[in-house]
Amino acid sequence: MTEALGSEAEPHRGGPGRFRALTVRDLDDLARRAGLPADQRLALRAVAAVFPFRTNSYVVDELIDWSAVPADPIFRLTFPQPGMLCEPDLAEMVRLLRDQAPAAVVQRAAHEIRMRLNPHPSGQLDLNAPTHEGRRVAGVQRKYAETILVFPRPGQTCHAYCTYCFRWPQFVDEPDLRIATEDVATVTAYLRANPEVTDVLLTGGDPVVMSAAVLSRYVEPLLEIDTVQAVRIGTKALSFWPYRFVADRDADDLLRLFERVVTSGRHLAVMAHVTHPRELRPEVVRTAIRRIRDTGAVVRCQAPLIGGINDRAGVWVELWNELTRLGAVPYYQFVERDTGPQHYFAVPLARGYEIFRDAYARVSGLARTVRGPVMSAMPGKVCVDGIAEVNGERVFVLHLIQARDPGLVGRPFFAAFDPAATWLTDLKPAFGAAQFLPGLDV
Repeated sequence: MTEALGSEAEPHRGGPGRFRALTVRDLDDLARRAGLPADQRLALRAVAAVFPFRTNSYVVDELIDWSAVPADPIFRLTFPQPGMLCEPDLAEMVRLLRDQAPAAVVQRAAHEIRMRLNPHPSGQLDLNAPTHEGRRVAGVQRKYAETILVFPRPGQTCHAYCTYCFRWPQFVDEPDLRIATEDVATVTAYLRANPEVTDVLLTGGDPVVMSAAVLSRYVEPLLEIDTVQAVRIGTKALSFWPYRFVADRDADDLLRLFERVVTSGRHLAVMAHVTHPRELRPEVVRTAIRRIRDTGAVVRCQAPLIGGINDRAGVWVELWNELTRLGAVPYYQFVERDTGPQHYFAVPLARGYEIFRDAYARVSGLARTVRGPVMSAMPGKVCVDGIAEVNGERVFVLHLIQARDPGLVGRPFFAAFDPAATWLTDLKPAFGAAQFLPGLDV
């Protein structure tokens, strides 16, 4: 698929399956080779003018079944879909591209659409912004007492972008929406001043797009802070570029960095996003997982439930069983967040719970480490525990796995059953109550 495409390999990549980034410039060629007619190709370009598009030669050549496009789940996972924009917005963007409108006009229209799509949900820019010595700590998020998220500036891209990604504002031409930092000194000063923070999650984007040397500039200082007990690295590289851990020029350096974290006495968790079992089938993925585990790191895997991609119980059974067999830990099944193209990818909570329950019942206890369906909402991680009838009323049974207010963790609460609800804010307290729990605001 990629032989005639002109994207250059990134300079630090090497080894079998040489990395080639494919961007919007390549989109029309890829869509044409998939046999999509001109109007569909134009629609894909229109969506890509609003949402980010980036893939690579590995995804295109190894993961997508081109005979099944456009229904193929990995194609839907990585290529823009017309339904990601509502019909009026799609029609407007198609018109602008068809009329060859000036780039500034296209960008302005895209910006207006993005601002209507809740680009930073759950209080990310306001409620999650920590301060140190009276100033906001740029590129850091703190939602929970014991954990901070750090967004390394060089890691705010990915080997390929997921169409459902709730971090899409990181990747579009909107600098004011981006969260990032290069100021490691302020991050470490904040950690020393807040010893209750024990866990640091490096996120993005994807931190392992950075070279091992650059990543180490963010990781090594954490090992000098006694109160940091766990380091997490969020990544999609196991799925979209597993050679990062196997054959890249600095793959061994990356794994030695992992070993240093573990040798320091800290827990290292590689938080891998694996959305569909096909992502685990190439042998190189199995090799990558084995090499990571050999460092002493734990591979924990999570993904959202996405309409048209993995919204069948059998998909999750296969995924969780294979992860467990490979020594990875099924961790979370998330609910598609209330941002961007949620209207297109979201699965109603009632159906999502049925899918989770049916899949959970078909795996062994070793795979039942997974929790879900979970909404990472403004007050915290809300788990849908079930659907029940209580006092003659049909209700959702929920609880907070994690919360801004630790006093709310683990306390069950009830929402009136709504078969169309896709997010916490769609729900109303059951039994005519004024709120779900005292102190729980949604």
